[in-house]
Amino acid sequence: MKQIENQVTGASTEMQGNDNLRLLMITELFLPTKGGTAVSFDDDFRRLGGKEVHVITADVPGAAEFDRNHPNTIHRLVLKRWEWLKPESLLIYTKLFWKSLWLALTTRTTAIFAGRALPEGMVALIVGRLTRRPVLIYAHGEELTGWGRGRKFQAMCFTMRRADWILSNSDNTRDTLVNLLGVDSDRIALTYPTVDEKRFYPAPPDDELRCSIGVTGDKKLILSVGRLQLRKGFDSVIRSLPALLEQGLNIEYALIGIGDELHYLQELASEFNVTEHVHFLGHVSYEDLPRWYHACDLFAMPNRDIDGDNEGFGLVFLEAAASSKPAIAGRAGGTDSAVIDGETGLLVDGEKIKDIVAAIGHILRNPEESSRMGNTARQRVLENFIHKRRVDQLRDLVFRKR
Repeated sequence: MKQIENQVTGASTEMQGNDNLRLLMITELFLPTKGGTAVSFDDDFRRLGGKEVHVITADVPGAAEFDRNHPNTIHRLVLKRWEWLKPESLLIYTKLFWKSLWLALTTRTTAIFAGRALPEGMVALIVGRLTRRPVLIYAHGEELTGWGRGRKFQAMCFTMRRADWILSNSDNTRDTLVNLLGVDSDRIALTYPTVDEKRFYPAPPDDELRCSIGVTGDKKLILSVGRLQLRKGFDSVIRSLPALLEQGLNIEYALIGIGDELHYLQELASEFNVTEHVHFLGHVSYEDLPRWYHACDLFAMPNRDIDGDNEGFGLVFLEAAASSKPAIAGRAGGTDSAVIDGETGLLVDGEKIKDIVAAIGHILRNPEESSRMGNTARQRVLENFIHKRRVDQLRDLVFRKR
């Protein structure tokens, strides 16, 4: 797979000198499962080491091909939840525990990482205490607020409060950990997501892609990328289109992603009579995704909070920023760490269509300001969100004494 070859090549230099770093990563989410979290984990551990880094994860379609040339050692388990079990994830905990304990003992693991608090973090904590190894748990934001205050929430609090390090992806996630879960702030490390600045880079608009969906002449292209979920706010962009068109803006909207809300979004476009302006592109290839960022004039994901489900950070905002594109983001969740209001884009209330219309219109009508925001966004990525900086930070945390 060309995607794998590209990633291995990009990580090979950073992997040198990590031979003594023996890590264990426990995560249900890992490539080829789609999503920003899976991509981020893969980026981290490719760069943290080679075959001495062991990743325990779920067996998913395409895993065998993906794992074949992976620089790490990947262990796949069949991880299923059964409704008749109490808890329904009991078998997942059992499988992860025994596999993790065996690997930690036989590989002389330096540290144990977990992709989230439950179930992986709980397993990592138990194994870490049994083997006297430090435990580092990723916190993404959305998983912290969606479980009410029942037993799962209590188990999550127990786990997070006792890990050696919680790896927070944003300032908002850090505040949630402290104020909602009661995690000691000294145990929290801000480890912002990163983006491949060599894969996502500024380039002239891709006329071929633009023409393929009818973006010609002075037309503007709005782009969204992400799983088709309500909290992403893609429906709000569609609801904004009639007003923008009435104002005289000549625009098209391209939406890259798959998910359960596809049919709803298609019906919404029909309801608002903008079907001919909305282009559902589904999943695009690894090679074509950067080209779509080149092709667009503005990136938009006006996310919002829905019953505690919100955007923890938004890796796609970094992809747009690395491509020198301004972004429209919602104020909910941790996106204010990804988009700086007035500098790299505009933050809006994702519930207010008028605010979204005003923000999109402002950027599209002011090309000089749009260019300034895009250039600032690219520079901010280079200074704060590149892989080497994050990997160096993770290595430091592994060896830092508490």
